[in-house]
Amino acid sequence: MNSTTHCPYRQSTLLQQALAPDKMRIAFLLGAGCPVSIRISDGEISKPLIPDIRGLTNMVNENLSKSEQYKDSYSTLLKRFNDGMPTDPTIEDILSHIRALHDVVREGNIDGLDKSTLAALDTEICKITTDVVGVELPELNTPYHQLATWIGGIHRAHPIEVFTPNYDLLVEQALESHKIPFFDGFVGSKQAFFDLTSMESESLPSRWARVWKVHGSVNWWRTQTDEVVRRENHSEGDRQMIYPSHLKYDQSRRMPYLAMLDRLRDFLARGQAVLVTSGYSFADQHLNEVILHGLRSNPTAICFGLLFGERSSYSAALAAAHKHPNLSLLAADGAVLGTIERDWRADEQTSHALHGISVSKNVTAENNEAVLNNCEFMLGDFKNFGSFLAQQLSRTNDEQVGTNAT
Repeated sequence: MNSTTHCPYRQSTLLQQALAPDKMRIAFLLGAGCPVSIRISDGEISKPLIPDIRGLTNMVNENLSKSEQYKDSYSTLLKRFNDGMPTDPTIEDILSHIRALHDVVREGNIDGLDKSTLAALDTEICKITTDVVGVELPELNTPYHQLATWIGGIHRAHPIEVFTPNYDLLVEQALESHKIPFFDGFVGSKQAFFDLTSMESESLPSRWARVWKVHGSVNWWRTQTDEVVRRENHSEGDRQMIYPSHLKYDQSRRMPYLAMLDRLRDFLARGQAVLVTSGYSFADQHLNEVILHGLRSNPTAICFGLLFGERSSYSAALAAAHKHPNLSLLAADGAVLGTIERDWRADEQTSHALHGISVSKNVTAENNEAVLNNCEFMLGDFKNFGSFLAQQLSRTNDEQVGTNAT
C-alpha cells in the first residue's frame, strides 16, 4: 500500500469492528448535519428536513425583519454586532447576546432595549426555532430509523448513548417508532421532571438507550419556580431551554446542560470507549473541550469523526486531530489518522464488502481522457452512515444464523 496515502477500506473495516463487540462502550454524537442529510420535497425541488444553523439563522432573520412588532428592536440588536465578534452571528450567538443583556439591564435599557423587549425577542426567536425544527420524522427508512434499528438489534453489556446538540426530537421519534426504550434524564408523563439522581445511576437496564440533549430541546421548559420540565406545551411565564451558552458555570448542577456534558465526560473517562460523531463540524468549543480532554486523559478511548465533504472545511477539527492520536477524522477526500494527514488511496477494491457503502470511486473526463480520482469516503453523509449500520446489522444477523446452524 502507498505509504503516502490512507486506505478508506481499512478504516471502514476498523470502524465496523469497533462497533461490533457487544461488550464495547459505544456512543454517538449527532450534529446539525444529520437532519440536513434527509431531503424532503418542496415543490419541484428538495430541501433539508431541518436546515443547518446558518439556514435557521436566515429564517429567523427573515421572519423578524418582516414583523411589525419586532423588526425595529431586532434591527437594533443586530447592530450591536457591527463592531464586535462574531461579524456574522448565528442564532445561537444572537440568543446568547440577548440573554446576557437581559441579565444586566435591570430596570434601565441598553440602546433602547429594555428587559421586557429582550424577553419578547428571546421568546419569539425560540418560537420560530421550534416551528422550524419541531418537525415529524418522515415514515420512510431514514438514517435515524436505521440507527434505532441498530441500537435495538444487538444485546449489549453497556447501553448505547446518543449525544446531540440539536434541539429537534428526531432521535426520540426514531427510537419510539422502533419500540426502543430510552432514558433522557427526565422522569414522569404529563410534566416530566429532570432527575439528576437517575442520570447518575447505572441501575437502568443496558437495553435502554440514553439520549442526552447537550444544548437543550424544544420540549424543555423552565418554570417560574425554576423547575426544569419536559412537556409538549408551555404555561404562562415558562422559558424555553434552547442553547445554554448564557448560563454561568457556577450555577447549580441541576441544570440539565451541565449534567449532560458530565455524561459525555464520564463516558470518555472510563475504559475502552468508542465515540462516533456524525454531522458534527467540531465548531462548538464547549463540546470540543470535553471531547479532547477525555481523549487526552484516556488513551484507550477513541473518537471517529465522520466529516461531510472535504477536510479543508474543518480547520478546528484538523488542528485537534494533529495533536490527538486517538481522534480519527474521516472526510470525503482524506483522513487524519494517528495525527498523520493524508489523501485516500486511488486504487479501488470493488470486491470489498463495503465498496459502494462507505467507499466510492469517481472517474472524470479531462481533455477527452478519463482521469482516475482518489477514492472517496462516503460515511461523512449521515444518510450513508445509516446504510453502513444497516449493512453491519445484517451481517451480524447472518453470522448468528450461521453459528446457530452449526
